[in-house]
Amino acid sequence: MSSNNGFMENFFQLKKNKTDVKTEVIAGFTTFMTMAYIIFVNPTILSDAGMPFDGVFIATIMGAVLGTLAMAFLTNYPFALASGMGLNAFFAYSVVIGMGVSWQTALGVILIEGIIFIILSVTPVREMIVNNIPMALKTGISTGIGLFIAFIGFQNAGIAIDDPATLVAIGDVLSGPALIALVGLLVTGVLHAKNVKGALLWGILISTAIGWLNGVTPSFNGVVAMPKFADWSEVLFKFDLRSALDLGMVGVLISFLFVDMFDTAGTLVGVSQQAGYLDENGDLPKASKALLADAIGTTGGALFGTSTVTTYVESASGVAEGGRTGLTGIVVAILFFLSLFFKPLIGIVPSAATAPALIIVGTMMMGNITKLDWDDFTEILPAFVTIAAMPLTYSISNGIALGFIVYPVIKLFTGKGKDVHWLVYILGIVFVFYFLVN
Repeated sequence: MSSNNGFMENFFQLKKNKTDVKTEVIAGFTTFMTMAYIIFVNPTILSDAGMPFDGVFIATIMGAVLGTLAMAFLTNYPFALASGMGLNAFFAYSVVIGMGVSWQTALGVILIEGIIFIILSVTPVREMIVNNIPMALKTGISTGIGLFIAFIGFQNAGIAIDDPATLVAIGDVLSGPALIALVGLLVTGVLHAKNVKGALLWGILISTAIGWLNGVTPSFNGVVAMPKFADWSEVLFKFDLRSALDLGMVGVLISFLFVDMFDTAGTLVGVSQQAGYLDENGDLPKASKALLADAIGTTGGALFGTSTVTTYVESASGVAEGGRTGLTGIVVAILFFLSLFFKPLIGIVPSAATAPALIIVGTMMMGNITKLDWDDFTEILPAFVTIAAMPLTYSISNGIALGFIVYPVIKLFTGKGKDVHWLVYILGIVFVFYFLVN
């Protein structure tokens, strides 16, 4: 055991990162629990596009394993990857159903996107974009992601619901999932305030148990089930590259490239700021390696038979538990792989039980807002637009895009244009076109 601990200490540099094996394992469990929903949600969405559920179930897990391991070994960061929410909906509903493109062709587009990102990641291009995001926007992005995560938590709990008149309204908080989430939020909040190790994970487990009292948590339907690997063959390597290279798919490719690039950049910056990885210049060390890991995940995901694999904002929950190295990601990857065999057990954790963890992580990430220069309105306005747009438009990319448009314009017309990096001006123009074509 000591030799194993010695290996992990040397490889993951646990002491240097002020962590230990126990903390990393708890962080890994917490991250996995907050993002395990993708194992079931992604196949459900992609099956609407005609893809076989059981095949995508396995592809989703294998894509998450590949991407997370690549991130762990290339960067030693505690970031987990899986098929991206929003990107999978765009894949299924906009491209396949809306445009009438076959899912095999759409997978081909994802494969091309991943290859392009691999090329860009081994050149300075993507890293230069990430590291030249102004500090005000980096803070706005991390804060906005926190608010977005919390909003997702409120939605998953049924506390925030649709309303045709006001868009959102409060649900029935005294029954069903909302009640479980509120009780779980109070329990988790107390545990976290008392610095209980693994507070978020304990909160998820306790909320799941409480859910049995009012029927929110489903009853056991077995624990172990062998995965149907034969079903995986229905989506494995089924991409249609020839059709994906058709000129008519250029617009789809560009859309995937933009959304994935800036979703990933925003998540990396936001969670990295939360973890304290950004250096004195606000840059992310090993950004190119992190982006390469993301690109490997996307490429592998397309080969396996799933939509774009990207870095998950839920990684912030593991960071909040003290996860600081790739060992957290190794634990997440192992748990994803094991979930192949524990499909019935994992399926009983309701989204209402993970909602409190998301809300508390959002609370902690909101603390980054204090890093803004509140005496400089040219810094505050772009940051606020970025923060507000993410939950209000339900898109990390939209928040980043609007921030990049507002930032250079307000700087330019207030005589501070020289303080803005030339790349920010170019990205501002690019994002204007991004909105025009969408």
